[in-house]
Amino acid sequence: MLLAPYLRKFGKFTVPDFIGDRFYSNTARLVAIVCLIVASVTYVIGQMTGAGVAFSRFLEVSNTWGIWLAALIVFLYAVFGGMKGITYTQVAQYIVLIIAYTIPAVFIAFQLTGNPIPMFGMFSTHTESGIPLLAKLDDVVSALGFRDYTADVDNKLNMVLFTLSLMVGTAGLPHVIIRFFTVPKVADARWSAGWALVFIALLYLTAPAVGSMARLNLATTVYPEMAGQVENYEEAARNPILYEERPDWVRTWEETGLINFTDLNNDGRIQMYNDAADFSDRGWKATNSPLTTISWYSPTRRLPIFPAGLLV
Repeated sequence: MLLAPYLRKFGKFTVPDFIGDRFYSNTARLVAIVCLIVASVTYVIGQMTGAGVAFSRFLEVSNTWGIWLAALIVFLYAVFGGMKGITYTQVAQYIVLIIAYTIPAVFIAFQLTGNPIPMFGMFSTHTESGIPLLAKLDDVVSALGFRDYTADVDNKLNMVLFTLSLMVGTAGLPHVIIRFFTVPKVADARWSAGWALVFIALLYLTAPAVGSMARLNLATTVYPEMAGQVENYEEAARNPILYEERPDWVRTWEETGLINFTDLNNDGRIQMYNDAADFSDRGWKATNSPLTTISWYSPTRRLPIFPAGLLV
């Protein structure tokens, strides 16, 4: 946000060009190029992962084909649409993203706390148990052998730096900086960046609420008796759901290969716990995996993502 207006005034169209000429150094230009490639490829890998999942579900193809189809479509509209086409596409992408992201967040917040605003609902009272939602989450994850969700961290500076890097890093992404060349004046560019940060902040402030509520919702889905429990969590943890009673979304993800079920205990039930803890009294075995009978598949392991990212 601070660099882009001067980049525009300087008459350069890329950050490496600006830095190289401004500091009269090809070394500085090379460092900027390396940073640009690392940031762009890392970002594109995440983008293509999500696009691959979306296309695989929409077209009912494998994740590999979904990634390649997404890369082809992005390549075509970038080539034929140019900067204007990309700009309007990103506007449409954000509208779809914020709607698809906030609507589930609002509903899960309202379902768990009665408060439809996720960032406030996270600090509200859990409806079924009558205790604060974060306290409820701590009790549930502790009963499953995990560390308290709200446990203190030794190095708080890291948390501040993580948050700062998310906000400033997003504002400084190459495809965000290039937006400064799509408006008539530098003042318009600043207003555009300011509003972009507002909407980015909306997204990031919702993320912690979604994370905490989703984890509580997942745990109480696997262990339904924990939802209204306030004391005897150990007893409630002995009765996880049967595999045959799994939610519809699990069945859907199984079809895509994103989630697989292996009954290690041969009891026909889904269990989720930290195998580093001793749960032999419950009949739970250590498997070197915190999810003992469900294995989650991460599409980021797909090799085609990297060449597809380079193509884009």
